[in-house]
Amino acid sequence: MNTRAGTPNYISPEVLAGNYGVECDMWSAGCILYILLCGYPPFYGDDDKEILEMVQRGKFDFDGEEWDDISKEAKDLIKKLICKPEKRLTAQEALEHKWFKRQLKDQKKKIGLNAGRLAQFKNVTKNTKMKQAALTAISV
Repeated sequence: MNTRAGTPNYISPEVLAGNYGVECDMWSAGCILYILLCGYPPFYGDDDKEILEMVQRGKFDFDGEEWDDISKEAKDLIKKLICKPEKRLTAQEALEHKWFKRQLKDQKKKIGLNAGRLAQFKNVTKNTKMKQAALTAISV
């Protein structure tokens, strides 16, 4: 892999540097899990440039009341996915993580989405370039 491609909210720092492998997908999976659990991305900014700067720093947090109901195991899995490539879990290791095992064991338990979290989740994709392109194509 040597072509830089990706969405700022999901792209890993090694993709930005142009030196990456399959482990970059696990970073993206961690970002997606983060968004699914709280309703907003781990890296933020006013524009793509600011978001990419935050990605390069690789610093994120679990601040905010959205994280109060999220288990330590889920946060641990995210930390092990959004980290340096040499420490990042493989797909198999992620599937064997205790959070996934608990989810499979406890399939009847559902993650509740309160109205605020659902609204935040909807806003993640509200104005993406892909959505704008799709809307433009539909109106043509």
